[in-house]
Amino acid sequence: MKTVSIVVPCYNEEENVEPLSQAIISIFEKELPDYRYELIFIDNDSADSTRDIIRRLCAGNPDIKGIFNAKNFGQFNSPYYGMLQSTGDCTILMAADFQDPVEMIPKYVKEWEKGYKIVIGIKKSSKESKIMYWLRSCYYKMIKKLSDVEQIEHFTGFGLYDKKFMDVLRNLDDPTPFLRGIVAELGFKRKEIPYEQPKRRAGKTSNNFYRLYDAAMLSITSYTKVGLRLATIFGSICSAISMVVAVIYLVMKLLYWDRFPAGTAPMLIGMCFLGSVQIFFIGLVGEYILTINARVMKRPLVVEEERLNFKDSKDEETT
Repeated sequence: MKTVSIVVPCYNEEENVEPLSQAIISIFEKELPDYRYELIFIDNDSADSTRDIIRRLCAGNPDIKGIFNAKNFGQFNSPYYGMLQSTGDCTILMAADFQDPVEMIPKYVKEWEKGYKIVIGIKKSSKESKIMYWLRSCYYKMIKKLSDVEQIEHFTGFGLYDKKFMDVLRNLDDPTPFLRGIVAELGFKRKEIPYEQPKRRAGKTSNNFYRLYDAAMLSITSYTKVGLRLATIFGSICSAISMVVAVIYLVMKLLYWDRFPAGTAPMLIGMCFLGSVQIFFIGLVGEYILTINARVMKRPLVVEEERLNFKDSKDEETT
């Protein structure tokens, strides 16, 4: 029997973990009886009772596994690391809040059996805030236009990945992985399946402005050169304009020495404008340097505190 690994990243998901595990197991029993499943919950240092629930699930089912991170390693590293720990013939990454429908799993497996190495879900609509969906659409379109490589619109990482692609990820050795970009840049021929994203089942999302900004900056600095190019081009244009204005002021002052007051307002406006432009682009260049620094330091994706039901675990295995 082929094994399908399901990786579920968790952070304060005490209300969703157990219902999700029941839903996934039910899907396999009813629609995928010829496949084994490996359900991996990777907890990103939850502050609620998520870990206690995962321990109980692992104790009652050896096919459910748990990984507990020593601290919160971010929204990208933890899911990526969890995928690398999977052992199945294919791996499915999905969220714990039911916004990635479990009903998509049989559809993914069906297309995978047809020969697709990557099968992903594309949000064609969403029951979330219309404003947020519109903002995400604008973001995806902007990245798609600015990026040097293909980008996939409304793709969150929810999808099925064949073992061959998982081997690519394991050999990638990227300390700041951005799965959506990696799939677009390095992935095999893929199948895209549209779906409507439902509302979060329970709990509160951990996404906030900083997390969304972090995701946007990681995609921009990893897959576009436009920031640095824009800084160079715009800086050159501003410099040229400033030189022309300075020369005009000098000529006017020499020709009409007594009648042409230089004035402080134009000088202050010019200084403030150029200063703000410089500060903006210094910050943008800093984002690129921050990404480079993270890759050069080669820190581990995740440091584990405990793992459950893994046969190769050095910790005591829960049975």
